[in-house]
Amino acid sequence: MPITLKCYATLAKRQPADAGHLAVEPGETVRSLMARLGIPEDQVAIVMLNGKSADPSAPLSDGDRLGLFPAVGGG
Repeated sequence: MPITLKCYATLAKRQPADAGHLAVEPGETVRSLMARLGIPEDQVAIVMLNGKSADPSAPLSDGDRLGLFPAVGGG
């Protein structure tokens, strides 16, 4: 079942080539997908699932849109 993944800012280098149609397994969570892609959980500050804030333990479903954002600083 495919989802759409977008990794922002410093996480962009971790985005796979097939992110627009990324295959996930039934029962896979945001956390397990990040682990599979080698994205350390402590580098992800915000998880957006279908336009809403989500927890890394959220399960993924067919057609989901997942956005991963790092912590950002500035001043």
